[in-house]
Amino acid sequence: MSKTLIALAVLITIPALSLAQSGLNPYAGQENREIKALSADEVQSYLDGKGMGLAKAAELNHYPGPKHVLELASQLRLSDEQVARTKEVFAKMQQEAKRLGKLIVDKERVLDSLFMSGQIDQSKLATTVKEISQLQGELRVVHLQAHLEMKQIFSKDQIAKYDELRGYGASKGADSHKHHHHEK
Repeated sequence: MSKTLIALAVLITIPALSLAQSGLNPYAGQENREIKALSADEVQSYLDGKGMGLAKAAELNHYPGPKHVLELASQLRLSDEQVARTKEVFAKMQQEAKRLGKLIVDKERVLDSLFMSGQIDQSKLATTVKEISQLQGELRVVHLQAHLEMKQIFSKDQIAKYDELRGYGASKGADSHKHHHHEK
């Protein structure tokens, strides 16, 4: 075999082995995390009260989010009152999201510690996971509630402009289904 073919075979084999190995061990390296179930970015997002996609049901159905509204305030031509109300909604959401986020991180730390120490049992498992799930649900409600409140503040034209600026394209909501009739 020529040296070129051998080199080519090696170059093809090494990445393939690496890819196969990472596919078999998707959690490799995560055992070194402070909280195994959460990345450092996820922990920080919870502590910072970030949305983390929790309000997509609202955001993608024409219910603007306060953070993004404030970022787009000039392009949306908001009145001073709309800006003030949006800031209030955002501050309230942020405060509660940070509070809940800290509780979630703390509970995830407890769950991790129970497993790490070997102190976990069925009762502790069920209780801790239910507590985490309850907190996650409350956090999602906080973010969705803020979007619901935002809908009350803006005109339909401002919401359409918001959707356009966010890149959501043409509406395909419930109203569009009223006008389509399927022929047989």
